[in-house]
Amino acid sequence: MRVAPARLEGSQVYLRRLELPDAPALLDLRVANKTFLEPFEPSRHDRFFTLQSQRDYIQMAIVDWDDDEAYAFGIFGPNDEMIGRVALSNVVRGAWQNATLGYFVAERHTGKGCATQAVGLAVAFAFEEARLHRVQAGVMLHNKASARVLVKNGFRYEGLSPRYLKINGRWEDHDMYAITAEDTGRSDPIP
Repeated sequence: MRVAPARLEGSQVYLRRLELPDAPALLDLRVANKTFLEPFEPSRHDRFFTLQSQRDYIQMAIVDWDDDEAYAFGIFGPNDEMIGRVALSNVVRGAWQNATLGYFVAERHTGKGCATQAVGLAVAFAFEEARLHRVQAGVMLHNKASARVLVKNGFRYEGLSPRYLKINGRWEDHDMYAITAEDTGRSDPIP
């Protein structure tokens, strides 16, 4: 079990592990941004937009954190408002030492550098605290803003993955990006 840091601080945002009391704020965030996020996410059933569903998600995220399988953070902005989520998922140890990165910020906080800073904080956690070697992310071809977030954080383009994920009811091609510990000047975490 990896101990959760109290906060990962940036100048605009901070990250904190999601906890059960965050469920109402996460639900509000999801409901307020449902239409905005729909083109970028898997299809969601109405039950996803309930308090119980968000509690269930957070409870599973806590178990995954404790089992070193994923690390889910809330992104918080001014006045401690939850403005997004960033997660390192599908953690694989052994020879790969990899995780996949996923994130979103509320529509009214896009274009302000919040996602860029949140991703930077999550990547630092991946290499420094979680002791991973590699983080990868897939971006739909038309999501240029998300690709810019990754490039600004030092991710390199690795190629095209046709029909990578089923997003909003369709199998979507994704551009794949990755970063390794060495890309950030850190040493290999595997002894």
